[in-house]
Amino acid sequence: GPMAFIPNFINRKHGREEVEYPHELLEPILKNSYGIMVYQEQIMQTAQILGGYSLGQADLLRRAMGKKKLDEMAKQREIFVAGAKKLHNIDKQKAEDVFAVMEKFAAYGFNRSHSAAYSVVAYQTAYLKAHYPAEYMASVLTHNQNNIDKITFFLEECKKQNISVLGPHINESNMNFSVNKVGEIRFGLGAIKGTGDAAVDAIIIERDKNGSYTTIFDFAERVNLRAVNKKTFESLAMGGAFDCFEGTNRRQYLIQEGDQPSGIELAVRYGNNFQQDKNASQHSMFGGDSGVDIPKPKFPVCEPYSDIEKLKIEKEVVGFYISGHPLDEYKIDIENFCTCTVEKYQDYKNQIIRLAGIVTKFMERTSKRGAPFGLFSIEDYNGTLDMAMFGEDYMKNRHILQVGGFVYMIGKVEERYNSPGEWEFRPRVIQLLSSIREDLSKEIQISLEVSTITEELVDKIEMLAIENPGKCKLVVTLYSKEESLKVELLSKKYMVTPSNELIQGLTLLDSVKYKIASDKVEVPKETRPDFKKFAKS
Repeated sequence: GPMAFIPNFINRKHGREEVEYPHELLEPILKNSYGIMVYQEQIMQTAQILGGYSLGQADLLRRAMGKKKLDEMAKQREIFVAGAKKLHNIDKQKAEDVFAVMEKFAAYGFNRSHSAAYSVVAYQTAYLKAHYPAEYMASVLTHNQNNIDKITFFLEECKKQNISVLGPHINESNMNFSVNKVGEIRFGLGAIKGTGDAAVDAIIIERDKNGSYTTIFDFAERVNLRAVNKKTFESLAMGGAFDCFEGTNRRQYLIQEGDQPSGIELAVRYGNNFQQDKNASQHSMFGGDSGVDIPKPKFPVCEPYSDIEKLKIEKEVVGFYISGHPLDEYKIDIENFCTCTVEKYQDYKNQIIRLAGIVTKFMERTSKRGAPFGLFSIEDYNGTLDMAMFGEDYMKNRHILQVGGFVYMIGKVEERYNSPGEWEFRPRVIQLLSSIREDLSKEIQISLEVSTITEELVDKIEMLAIENPGKCKLVVTLYSKEESLKVELLSKKYMVTPSNELIQGLTLLDSVKYKIASDKVEVPKETRPDFKKFAKS
């Protein structure tokens, strides 16, 4: 039946809610489910008992209800009401009420045998999730690894459960997501674009047979280079699978300056030469080593990729970020200055909200009247949002809208023109995300539960205030859950700055809660032209 009735079912089972039946004649068939229609058979039995339906007629009614055939439902309602009147002298209103209950539940009900099977599966998955959370989530991630939206959602779910999801590792990853010896989920090599099942199988078979790979050259010496080609090497390097090899970084594998070969090219050439020499010696008349010592080439010397560059490359080969997120640097700002994530904006209909993200798409267009406007998308941890900006609002903010830029936006959630029931976010103010903490911070609010206050805790908070002087007020709120006490104290001695050091210091104090309060930003009225006229232009 409908999930909304699960609480009623539970409460009735435990005696917290009175069991009621749509009609007293239905008690024998609804007693086991506490008066609630759960199974399709109960819908059919209700039609038979109250409406006088045959078994075949009841099955036709069930189908019509399940498929919501309105014309057929209207006919069946008349038949049911007439049958209830004739058999049991049930008045029309009562019969229609029972039929309405049947309609509501038939669309959601399984037959009893299906319900039993689904219940067993639900119990098994719930058991696995409770007792083997990492293994369960690894299986879920593998099942959804080709769906970027779902994989992003489940990676966030892993974070909530404090399950670490690590990037690809040439010596630890399997084909799919798996769990390592310490209970962390390890990314599968098969999920990296450009690898392929045959290549990954060859890598794992060799590793299982002869042990872990020690260097990129050891890897090139041992793997089947017909299955594991240059493209596979590059994809593995871009995904971070070779990060475990000491003394090298991703950029050394991939960078190519002028006519100089990349690190990957050097490794593949070395591997081919090594394997050819090895095969030649094995087929020699005298056997043994060929006597040729192939020197290992030197990799290009260069600085490693920045975190942002590394994340962009990861997304290119995997479809999402593995080792972090470009917005991690601004996580404090997003938590304190944003109303919601981009996927939740529709919860704030007709309200002014604040969003932040990275610009992933941007296009400037010109209307028939020559007015420029911008179409762009932003992405945060949870999703992507497409939007448009027009008129003076766009002209004032166009310089900030660059792909890869981090932006903070204030705007209103409004109904889309000519599309009743569809809502869009219309930005009015856009600024660089890097500037908002300094621009908007008004005060640091610290909350302390009275029973947790110690001299040591006070000393630590005071030291943080001394080490992070600034222009923001420091407000301390003392509260007691037991006595419903709440006292707000404004520090006259200290003014602070909401630096990363201050916030991280407060975060490390277990009993301390903090919030950066912001100044109210005046949102200008929308300056874009009348949309009906603009749409025609």
